[in-house]
Parts: sequence; C-alpha cells; structure tokens
Amino acid sequence: MGRRKRFTLMPAIALAALGVMVAFPMLSSVRLYAASAQRYTTVTVQPGDTLWGLAAAHAGPSADVQEIVDRITDANHLQSGALQPGERLRIPLLRLAQDDK
Repeated sequence: MGRRKRFTLMPAIALAALGVMVAFPMLSSVRLYAASAQRYTTVTVQPGDTLWGLAAAHAGPSADVQEIVDRITDANHLQSGALQPGERLRIPLLRLAQDDK
C-alpha cells in the first residue's frame, strides 16, 4: 500500500511571504526619484585662461567659485590647475534652485 503524502504548510507560507515581498513595495507610499543628470558645456582653453577665471565666468551671482573649480576639476579628472591652450574642458552647468525640487 502506498503512503499518503502529508500536506505541510511550509510551501504555502513561503508563497505567501514571496507575495508580500513583491506586493509591499508597490503598495508603499514612498516614492523614489533619481537625481537629474548633470549637464555640461564644453569650452576650449585660450592662452591666458585659468581654471579660476573659467569657473568665475560660468558661476552664477551667488555661486561659490571654489565649488565650481572643484566641479570642473572632477568632471575633467584634472590633477592640477595648469591648463594648456587648445585643451577642451567640460564645464558643469549650474542647476537653478527650482530644478532641485
């Protein structure tokens, strides 16, 4: 005579747990937003141009020029502030306060 398989709750519990894990994030009221992509303009370094001068020219009236210098340095992977005429630099465009909302 064959043995009857006994019903266990473990598969039902596992399936219910999986359903909750999938459904809960969809039902949550928390919304996640991705940061907006940084935009750039490109400039060609002219004789006499300095990193500070380029940053000051692209900074807004209340912007911190040192912060702009740091952003330019990071965007272009610069090791120093020495620029060569003809070099092309990516200058991060400043986002307006209303863009951050």
